[in-house]
Amino acid sequence: MTGPILLGLASALAVLALFLGGWWIATVRESQRATQRVKTDVLHTPRDDDDRWWALFAEPGQRVDAWFDENGETDRLLVQAGLRSAMQRGAYFATQALLPLSGVAVVIVAVLLGRLEGPMGFILGFGVACGFLLAPRIWLRRRAGRRQVQVKSEVAMFIHLLALLFDAGLSLRQALASLVREGHGVLPVIGQEIRLVLRQLEAGADPAEALHAMGKSLDVAELNAVLGVLRQVDRYGGELREPLMEALAVVEERRQLSLREKVNGLSGRMTVVMVLFFFPALLIFVAGPAFLSIARALGS
Repeated sequence: MTGPILLGLASALAVLALFLGGWWIATVRESQRATQRVKTDVLHTPRDDDDRWWALFAEPGQRVDAWFDENGETDRLLVQAGLRSAMQRGAYFATQALLPLSGVAVVIVAVLLGRLEGPMGFILGFGVACGFLLAPRIWLRRRAGRRQVQVKSEVAMFIHLLALLFDAGLSLRQALASLVREGHGVLPVIGQEIRLVLRQLEAGADPAEALHAMGKSLDVAELNAVLGVLRQVDRYGGELREPLMEALAVVEERRQLSLREKVNGLSGRMTVVMVLFFFPALLIFVAGPAFLSIARALGS
């Protein structure tokens, strides 16, 4: 008796979800059409047909993402992950809207097929739906963390190249432009961020403010130290090589400390491995013959 009732409830939920989804898509599409008409007729801007699909699901995705966003964390993570363009942001927010719907659909299909039954089935289905809901945010945080690690690994080379270019007599803007033009293979991540800084400088932004915004968005302590030196030199002038070398010494010291922490952690792990695997084999090899001799003597 329970099976037909669950099947009927699942069918009703599926029909309700399809109806609400169709109504939601129609409402958002009508809103997008009205916005596009205003842009075309009143503002005289060209039509953006390529971004319509992303915008259709991006707005609901932003509403879903607002449940987890605290103090603008999503914007900061998107910048740190390198997702700056409108298409990339729209794709992320669209994924944030579509994945929970996919999770609900998977749970409904599993209920209809009889794979989820009883309290454990309900708990498992709820876990699957929550996993689909949290997956985009987890992926974004991991991508931002990996990119920050890559920026941290490029800071030392960034300092060396800056010192070399300043010794050649280039100004700050010329040195940054040379890094973007010639060092994209050596500094893939920092080069992308410097390219954005150069665009801001071409638009008339203050170099100190642009560099400060770059360091604040990436949130890497080693890079912030270098950018602080560049801001001070750009504003007050003076010798640049010595402050850069001091910043490089600080970066190298932090790298050595991090390597020591990793080595200490690896030594602890190796101790556990040796106690669990190597020590029993060594004990058998050393004490095995004596133990066998004692056993034979007692046996005879």
